[in-house]
Amino acid sequence: MVLGKLKGKLDRQPSVAVYVDGPNVIRKQFDLDLDALREDINEFGEIKIGKVFLNQYASEKLIEAIVSQGFEAALGLGGEKDKESDVDVYMAVNAMDAVYNENIDVIVMVTRDADFLPVIQKAKENGKETVVVGMEPGFSTALQNASDNVLELE
Repeated sequence: MVLGKLKGKLDRQPSVAVYVDGPNVIRKQFDLDLDALREDINEFGEIKIGKVFLNQYASEKLIEAIVSQGFEAALGLGGEKDKESDVDVYMAVNAMDAVYNENIDVIVMVTRDADFLPVIQKAKENGKETVVVGMEPGFSTALQNASDNVLELE
C-alpha cells in the first residue's frame, strides 16, 4: 500500500495526480463510476490533480458529468486521422508535468493502454509511487507489471 511506503518519508498525506484516459475507459461497456474511482484512489492519498481526457467530440452532457464528479475535463484537440492517439499524447504530456512536480507523490493512470508505460517508468525513476487502474478486456500486462500498484475495476 502506498501510504505505508510513503509514511516514513512524508510528514503529510501523499498528494496524488490522477489522469483518466477517457476514450479508453469511459465507455458504456465499462460503466466507469468516477465517484467510486475517487474513493478507491483516496486510499493512496489526497487528490490534488484529477483530469479526464476526452476527444473533441465529447458531449456537453459527458463533460458536465465529469465536472460534477470533481474532475477536470481536458479536451484534446486533434486531427481527424487518429483522435484517440491525440488524446493519449495530451494526457501523457500532462502526466509528465506531475512526474516533475515536487508537490506530487503518487501518479495514477486510469487506462488499459500500454502507450502510457513510459510515463509510469519515468515516474518511478523520479521517486513517484505509481498506480494503474484499468479493466478487462485489454488491460495491458506490461503496464500492470511496471506499476507499483494495480487496481482492476470490474
